[in-house]
Amino acid sequence: MNNLFNQYEVWFVTGAQLLYGGDAVVAVDAHSTEMVKGLNESGKLPVKVVYKGTANSSKEVETIFKAANNDDKCIGVITWMHTFSPAKMWIHGLQQLKKPLLHLHTQYNKEIPWDTMDMDFMNLNQSAHGDREFGHICTRMRIRRKVVVGYWKDEQTLHKIAVWMRVCAGWADAQDMLIIRFGDQMNNVAVTDGDKVEAEQRMGYHVDYCPVSELMAYQKQVKDEEVEAMVATYFKEYDHDAELEDKSSEAYRKVWNAAKAEVALRAILKAKGAKGFTTNFDDLGDVDVDKTGNGFDQIPGLASQRLMAEGYGFGAEGDWKSAALYRTVWVMNQGLPNGCSFLEDYTLNFDGENSSILQSHMLEICPLIANSKPRLEVHFLGIGIRKSQTARLVFTSKARKGCTATIVDLGNRFRLIVNDVECIESKPLPKLPVASALWIPQPNFEIGAGAWILAGGTHHSCFSYDLTAEYWEDYAEISGIEMLHINKDTTINEFKKELRMNEVYYMLNKALC
Repeated sequence: MNNLFNQYEVWFVTGAQLLYGGDAVVAVDAHSTEMVKGLNESGKLPVKVVYKGTANSSKEVETIFKAANNDDKCIGVITWMHTFSPAKMWIHGLQQLKKPLLHLHTQYNKEIPWDTMDMDFMNLNQSAHGDREFGHICTRMRIRRKVVVGYWKDEQTLHKIAVWMRVCAGWADAQDMLIIRFGDQMNNVAVTDGDKVEAEQRMGYHVDYCPVSELMAYQKQVKDEEVEAMVATYFKEYDHDAELEDKSSEAYRKVWNAAKAEVALRAILKAKGAKGFTTNFDDLGDVDVDKTGNGFDQIPGLASQRLMAEGYGFGAEGDWKSAALYRTVWVMNQGLPNGCSFLEDYTLNFDGENSSILQSHMLEICPLIANSKPRLEVHFLGIGIRKSQTARLVFTSKARKGCTATIVDLGNRFRLIVNDVECIESKPLPKLPVASALWIPQPNFEIGAGAWILAGGTHHSCFSYDLTAEYWEDYAEISGIEMLHINKDTTINEFKKELRMNEVYYMLNKALC
């Protein structure tokens, strides 16, 4: 998939008024043009900023915001009040605006020109005044937005804008997100299920069931040369034992069949325009599995690993919320260096201050988080409807800080739970040949895991080394969902208070609505 940021843009709108005369508006426009040019040339922002001029009246504001709503390239709007801009003129436009909003509180000049400043300068440079007026009307109207305060050239200011842009891109991508479920939710699991109608209203996800028999129809259309090309790609990209290339061996046949499954999955996802999918290891198709490889003779774990690396959302066991959230994580993560993955809490290691959680799954962990080149291996997998030798990528994750997130459905709202984690080196797992990560949830195992459980968190989560809680704060603000952040300062006592206060807030909010 191509870099999605290239197809998006963020609009920049400057607030002004005609009280100070046409020359002042000309100056405001010139400063704004220079600032937008500087933002784009900074090299710090992932999405192009497009200057949409000054807004000097209610009609101009409304016209710009309506245009933003109807422009597919526009994923968000930045507003800045260069002069004093009476906020009542923003009301009708803000009522119309459907795109994410960032309010930038900055100033064209960095420092006050103490020796030369006169009343003309004061009238022209009134961000300290105008941004408070604009902020008030946004708060009065309960407009969700991000407020960034700082000089527009400063690296910290640019970073905050860049974070918001990445989240806006993830949000825009989610608004036509189709997740295909091959099979249903597994084994009466509650935490990975949820209200699909409300999820589409709130977050844009559209979730469709697809019978595995339809996937098998694509499998039957796969040509041998397509499979051979895929197998060659595997051998080129991953370390592996020479036995895997022996075409007479069972291991080669398993790799061949795994490649055929990947070709079939790619074809159906592309045909349906899906951005993600879920699997169910108890439903791999009612087909005859024979030595020609006509059917899923194994869980398509290798395909899931590789498709995740290319940006397809994935959730195991029918977990459509994780599939959708991982796709959003991948979009936000584009261009950042350290990778992301779907993960599952697997088993615990009690070791005092270093107590940790092994993150893994049967097979489906994204190689973007690998510490070194993954190994392509074939081993027996004794779970699911196909208990057989199964191809997979084996690796351990990088040792560094990261952040993991999940969304749960609490009935009256969706809750986003975020936990800062410290990935550490794990010992070898010679009898468990799977991809894995080992982490200590912050602030430590007891509090981090305890708070996650108290919040109702899932055993699946979407992890990134590069994203931080700031990204998720912006995401929750844009989507209007609850967010809980478990970090180095979390205590169980204060976390319980937050849970109780949030419960009261959302119950009252639902009653008032």
